[in-house]
Amino acid sequence: MKKIEAVIRHFKLEDIKAALNDCGVIGMTTTEVKGYGRQKGHTEMYRGTEYAIDFVPKVKVEVVCSDEDLDSVVDAFLEKARTGQMGDGKIFISSLEEAIRIRTGERGDDAV
Repeated sequence: MKKIEAVIRHFKLEDIKAALNDCGVIGMTTTEVKGYGRQKGHTEMYRGTEYAIDFVPKVKVEVVCSDEDLDSVVDAFLEKARTGQMGDGKIFISSLEEAIRIRTGERGDDAV
């Protein structure tokens, strides 16, 4: 099993959700996060004064999938989250040792 964490733009979340549903992913967790990378924040004007916004708001999407589904899930993120502009986000993939469904006690891929 693999855990995919993707940090994306807010307005891409619905596109990602639909694409993951098409890939057979039936669950995900989202968190509103703030951060910066190469984008280094941005500036905004408020009442004639310019303010530096150091941390840019993003959404972190967490998905667990089988090893066989990894490529299609990653491709869905790449296709639907990309705008071609700086700040599109990042995808992190890690191996997952075990998953257990609390209600039934199912383990592994059956728990996902």
